[in-house]
Amino acid sequence: MIITKFEAKSFRNLKDVEFIPDKGINVIYGENGQGKTNIIEAIWLFTGFKSFRTRKNSEMIPYNEEKYEISMDYFSENREQNITLSSDISKQETFKNGVKMVSPRSIIGEFFSVVFSPSHLNLIKGGPDEKRRFLDIAISQLKPSYARMLSDYVRSLKQRNALLKSFNNTSYEYDMLDCWDETIANLGGKITAERIKYTDELTKSAIEIYDGISNGREILEIKYNQVGREDKKEEKEIILSLSDVLKKSRENDIKNKFTSKGPHRDDFDVILNSKNIKNFGSQGQQRSAALSLKLAEASLIKQINDEQPVALLDDVMSELDTGRQDYILNKLKDWQVFISCCEPTQVLRMQSGKSFHVENGKII
Repeated sequence: MIITKFEAKSFRNLKDVEFIPDKGINVIYGENGQGKTNIIEAIWLFTGFKSFRTRKNSEMIPYNEEKYEISMDYFSENREQNITLSSDISKQETFKNGVKMVSPRSIIGEFFSVVFSPSHLNLIKGGPDEKRRFLDIAISQLKPSYARMLSDYVRSLKQRNALLKSFNNTSYEYDMLDCWDETIANLGGKITAERIKYTDELTKSAIEIYDGISNGREILEIKYNQVGREDKKEEKEIILSLSDVLKKSRENDIKNKFTSKGPHRDDFDVILNSKNIKNFGSQGQQRSAALSLKLAEASLIKQINDEQPVALLDDVMSELDTGRQDYILNKLKDWQVFISCCEPTQVLRMQSGKSFHVENGKII
């Protein structure tokens, strides 16, 4: 999967930006606040997922403009294709190869990319919410049906929590709890099984990538935690285990008025040299581990869909030593990569590719 042309008009501070990237490494450099990350963000939107910087579409429209428009030509499935996105404050429009799509989410699975930004350090430093979101988005790119299943789970969870908040100990309410428990156990078991399967495969790729970044000096592991319940591997076993734990925690859930067990509470640990990297890793090690997870995500997309996703690496170079920077600039073979950075001196160490200088929302 290769982007052959990118255009943006009135997207954040980007004015009339147009460029033809290299099929390998592309470094976008310039001072802070000039628009480098805006290019990375715009390319990510072509996956059909929301921005990794904001949940409000209106924030991507300049205050003195009515709408933004971004367009991308790319090579996929042995042919040239195009996706165009435009949005004003009230509505978004998405076109693929000139055909209007129902919504931006309709293009999920059409264009694959992975994005790394400083916020993804929360995969190492942050809480379970960010880690679960990483897994859910990654799996949804590979299996759009997973996104629908996750949506059904969240809706069922909200219904169960609403029942718990107004619970009056009637037989009817206990019957309703039985129904929601069965639904949540079935959906939650399937979601957990998919996450465990994905985490196992992710670990294999992440170990190899981290080995390259660290030049073989450190060993990375990832462990998925089924919080508050016994760890199981098989889907049927997980469903039975979750069903059992929902029953056992029912009285506490009624008392506390929320559902305390399920995949919405799960987590994963990143281990480096047998120690939790969150507590014992340096800044460079933590950044390298987060980057390895994102690049491993890209490797799994390639394995399953036979399409190499585009890698979007925002502000990835800071806090990495020159050896780790060299791996990113020169060792990611057969990938199209977009890297944003502030220091033009880093461009000089590139062995191939293109560089683009961004200033005041324009490529100069």
